[in-house]
Amino acid sequence: MKIKPLADRVVIKMVEAEETTKGGIILTSAAKEKPQVATVVAVGPGGLVDGKEVEMIVKVGDKVLTSKYSGTEVKVDGEECTIVRQSDILAIVE
Repeated sequence: MKIKPLADRVVIKMVEAEETTKGGIILTSAAKEKPQVATVVAVGPGGLVDGKEVEMIVKVGDKVLTSKYSGTEVKVDGEECTIVRQSDILAIVE
């Protein structure tokens, strides 16, 4: 199955959280922070959203920073993805 986002929505896949700290301490799943870095999987067409013209800036393959608890989590073909509005993306990581 393939997801095609509508309007200003973007489908992202979170980058895996770190298993260990910089000091070498192994973290349990409860101690891991929710990752904020994600890879863009699909991008909507943009267009008229809430009466304003929205141009899509992000593109498939971009690494982005998102708000910590933004978006809607979905599972497609066993893979977890998140659907967010482009405005929930804070920055593109270069």
